[in-house]
Amino acid sequence: MTEQLQQITQQQCQNPPAQYGDLKALFLNCTLNRTPVMSHTRGLINIAKGIFEANGVQTKVIRPVDYEIPAGLGVDMSQTPEWDRDDWPQIQKEIDDTDILIVCTSVWLGEKSSVCNRVLERMYGYTHLFNAKGQYRDYGKVGATLITGNEDGVKHCAMNILFSLSHIGYTVPPQADAGWLGEVGPGPSYLDAGSGGPENDFTNRNTTFLAWNCMHLARMLKDSGGIPGHGNQPEAWEAGCKSDFQSPEHKR
Repeated sequence: MTEQLQQITQQQCQNPPAQYGDLKALFLNCTLNRTPVMSHTRGLINIAKGIFEANGVQTKVIRPVDYEIPAGLGVDMSQTPEWDRDDWPQIQKEIDDTDILIVCTSVWLGEKSSVCNRVLERMYGYTHLFNAKGQYRDYGKVGATLITGNEDGVKHCAMNILFSLSHIGYTVPPQADAGWLGEVGPGPSYLDAGSGGPENDFTNRNTTFLAWNCMHLARMLKDSGGIPGHGNQPEAWEAGCKSDFQSPEHKR
């Protein structure tokens, strides 16, 4: 973290508009590198992580590539004939226990990583399950994304990731994406000496905004009990409660 960013963060942390110590944030680092190989994406994660922790938010970083995550949309693919082992339920338990989920990825061929695709697919496989209000289970949680790479693609990846999170129930705050890209073609990555990544003011600003907006929104959602359970319950719809919807036949 740059000296300027440290000063801004310290000032904001000393005068926060609310308390965030009961919140949890989970980073899914969808790097292709297994632990302990260095992840450049982790370098950017550490900026947001530091801001969260300075405000008492509990944080955790998971590299899904370290786990056995089969393809499929089942809750536990080890219960199917195709796979003997599935570690995804362990990760999903961590997701369920968090208030803020940051899906992080590197860019390859202009797209998010294959690991990131697999993560979003497995999360989608849980969307038939509901929360205590009868809503889709991820209502009331905040989602955002951090992205690194050497070629263009940050905004393209962010559009897909943030749409995917919103589609399954996450609430996306303003400026919920941040990233850093090196020059086009082979060159230094984020944490490489001389890359300019950790010192990049635009990236540091957006990452800081992302962290604070996630905390603000998570605070509001938690204090209000999440999204109201009205007009968004699949089983209520199936039971005939159409929540003011009028069919074309009714309007005739």
